[in-house]
Amino acid sequence: MPRYHKKRMYRIAEAAVLLGVHKDTLRRWEREGKIKAVWLGRERRFPEEEIRRLLGEANPDTVVLYARVSGHARRADLQRQVEVLREAYGPKFSNVVVLTDVGSGLSTSRRGLRKAMELARERKIRAVAVTCPDRLTRFGFEYLEEYFSSFGVEVLVLNREEDKSSQQELVEDLLTIVTSFAGKLYGHRSHKVKKLKNEVKEALSRLDTDDQLETP
Repeated sequence: MPRYHKKRMYRIAEAAVLLGVHKDTLRRWEREGKIKAVWLGRERRFPEEEIRRLLGEANPDTVVLYARVSGHARRADLQRQVEVLREAYGPKFSNVVVLTDVGSGLSTSRRGLRKAMELARERKIRAVAVTCPDRLTRFGFEYLEEYFSSFGVEVLVLNREEDKSSQQELVEDLLTIVTSFAGKLYGHRSHKVKKLKNEVKEALSRLDTDDQLETP
């Protein structure tokens, strides 16, 4: 099930000030269906998106379908991700924008991701959809989720569990991290870096073998 990011909710007094109306008017609008409210216990709250809609500031009904693979050898999976996302979210939005990247989930210079962030910043989209969190980023998913939310953009995740097909990418990313830190400690040409990298590879390989043996 897709998970929707929690947005800011305004109390009735705050919403009334933002909309420039009396609280009684806001209550009437709610009864007439002009604005939606969410009840938290005995208190009604008004979602930020509803406030912005009435102010004429709502983001257009456009979703970005974002897909990523680590290397060119996995391009077939890139298309699979797009098709799965299009089937799940395409019918729910008026417009669809497809953005893809071929590169590590650790990279901060991915063109597709940067484009999605730019569209959000310009308030040209309403949602970004991914098959699983690590397609968007390997680490710090919550920070990106908060970034998009600050511009009224939801991050829709089809599956919160890590895709088994991306486990090899995780190994590659871990090796990248180890190599980077070891390089800073010993120098990138040091034999210690190569030795540490090989030891990590062997350890990860043993873990993978153990997992396979334990799988019924």
